[in-house]
Amino acid sequence: MPLNQWSDTITIAELSNEPLFSEDMESLANRIDLIRREGDEGVPNVIVDLSQVQSVNSSNLGALLRTRKTLLNAGRRLMLCRVSDGVWTAMIATGLDRVFEFTEDTTTALATLQLDL
Repeated sequence: MPLNQWSDTITIAELSNEPLFSEDMESLANRIDLIRREGDEGVPNVIVDLSQVQSVNSSNLGALLRTRKTLLNAGRRLMLCRVSDGVWTAMIATGLDRVFEFTEDTTTALATLQLDL
């Protein structure tokens, strides 16, 4: 999973379809946990680019929810962008379309986060 440290306060993660999705999410969660050990102020906002992900399962959704909770506890945000129809269908079916923040693309997510800083 490419992780792009866009700035001190924003990281962009480009996730892959399964079977790499689970590994990518674990790597992202481990990185955030490592940073949190040094204090919440170092934890970045995270933009997750889902353009390569065609569908998600319950484990994938659980990993996204755990990451969102960790970031919220640190006062940060998780934004999902470039969501495919298959992923969007799963979000709507589970009601998670009302839980996660979505943007059309990475540029919009970056602009949203920068305006809120």
